[in-house]
Amino acid sequence: MAAAAAGPGGGSDFSDLREIKKQLLSVAERSRERGLQHSGKWASELAFALEPLPLGDLPPPPPLTEEDARDLDAYTLAKSYFDLKEYDRAAYFLRGCKSQKAYFLYMYSRYLSGEKKKDDETVDSLGPLEKGQVKNEALRELRVELSKKHKARELDGFGLYLYGVVLRKLDLVKEAIDVFVEAAHVLPLHWGAWLELCNLITDKEMLKFLSLPDTWMKEFFLAHIYTELQLIEEALQKYQSLIDAGFSKSTYIISQIAVAYHNIRDIDKALSIFNELRKQDPYRIENMDTFSNLLYVRSMKPELSYLAHNLCEIDKYRVETCCVIGNYYSLRSQHEKAALYFQRALKLNPRYLGAWTLMGHEYMEMKNTSAAIQAYRHAIEVNKRDYRAWYGLGQTYEILKMPFYCLYYYRRAHQLRPNDSRMLVALGECYEKLNQLVEAKKCYWRAYAVGDVEKMALVKLAKLHEQLNESEQAAQCYIKYIQDIYSCGEIVEHLEVSTAFRYLAQYYFKCKLWDEASACAQKCCAFNDTREEGKALLRQILQLRNQGENSSTEISASFFLPASLSANNTPTRRVSPLNLSSVTP
Repeated sequence: MAAAAAGPGGGSDFSDLREIKKQLLSVAERSRERGLQHSGKWASELAFALEPLPLGDLPPPPPLTEEDARDLDAYTLAKSYFDLKEYDRAAYFLRGCKSQKAYFLYMYSRYLSGEKKKDDETVDSLGPLEKGQVKNEALRELRVELSKKHKARELDGFGLYLYGVVLRKLDLVKEAIDVFVEAAHVLPLHWGAWLELCNLITDKEMLKFLSLPDTWMKEFFLAHIYTELQLIEEALQKYQSLIDAGFSKSTYIISQIAVAYHNIRDIDKALSIFNELRKQDPYRIENMDTFSNLLYVRSMKPELSYLAHNLCEIDKYRVETCCVIGNYYSLRSQHEKAALYFQRALKLNPRYLGAWTLMGHEYMEMKNTSAAIQAYRHAIEVNKRDYRAWYGLGQTYEILKMPFYCLYYYRRAHQLRPNDSRMLVALGECYEKLNQLVEAKKCYWRAYAVGDVEKMALVKLAKLHEQLNESEQAAQCYIKYIQDIYSCGEIVEHLEVSTAFRYLAQYYFKCKLWDEASACAQKCCAFNDTREEGKALLRQILQLRNQGENSSTEISASFFLPASLSANNTPTRRVSPLNLSSVTP
């Protein structure tokens, strides 16, 4: 089976797209026969992106064995019950079936019946759902039966996939990974097994040690796992190579690229791709919650309102729709209503990661820290790679003034997003509160080096240098900050810019660089909070220039300067003067 299912030439080769399309159509049909709707949909979407096949090239239906023929009546009846979500009824009529297809549906029906009962018992999504409190009672029996079949090597690719799912649900992660890898070898075309494997891999090192089949499906898997592990550059390269290979019309790939840009906060690019995706697939609901996050960040109320109404018309009881409406109410500062919609999303799917995290944010807005902590912890339980939940926990404990807890959670968020300046700034602030100033300085400098999103790292670093009486380094940071702010041409928060100009004016004054001090003092006059100080400093500079330097300089200077710069703290090496000719607030 492995050989038949592998890509053309047995490797990750995209030269024969006709053969790939035949394989996709075949596996889509086989997935649907077994009730694996999502895998069937994924394969169908990918097949749709390729050119249609002529009649002669269409894949033939899989051949029926003697066992298939014997089980056909029971299978046909049970599948109709299964499609109507009558899982116990389907399993009852499949007892004793021997064919692979019927046996899989029998076991899968029992598994889904257990999951449905578990979800029904989990009435209140926000109750204290500690792990193991509400269980799928069928899991242990299924594991025993499937492990016997596994040892006897009687499971096909789909059976191995189900065995892996059961092991994962029982928290037997190592065994589950081995079984999913085996499933990928036996049936490389089944996307479900690859996706489950993605959810269990925590870092790139783990990925290196996996023995994966050399098939074209591996390229889709690697692109997906790179996106999940926040290795966005590698992910985008993979997706671009898949587009070049012939999948340029695939809405799946387009949506994944949009999600990748969302993850690196390239908001404009992500928005334009999502808008393009909506034109190609206007009734799509998948990933629209991510699109709504982008609209929320950009405060695009009309667009978010339109998206919410549109999804409501398509299907108001989808998890993504509830999250979009929740984001809409959150943007309008109606946090109670927003939390209500995120709760509704979790009633529909208690394992929906995005809703837990967003609900945590809403509880934070409502100052309900204990509920926020609970929501973030649920998010981490669903997916330990969710940096937003770790970061949210850090923020919550920061509000509760528990800096050691806060440091732990920010560190976890930073490990998941090493190049995200927001995590580094948060870590720096935490170290500052714990009086670990050297560590704080490292964090702020690193945040600046990786590209400071909020343009705050240099100001915080400068203030730390001020605290430590390192006036020259503080001045250097303020100069860099001002150059950065004005080179972006952004509308700036005047408070910090005025702080920078005030410090530099006083610094240059202390260093007796009258021209630079005068230029910075003039800039201070443009801001309300520093206007008076700027004018006073300009008068003093004028006075000193008129009367020539005398012994009163030191006395009058100390009146204006922060303690760190007064009297005996003149730096030995002067900071290069700031060129202010192009800086206009």
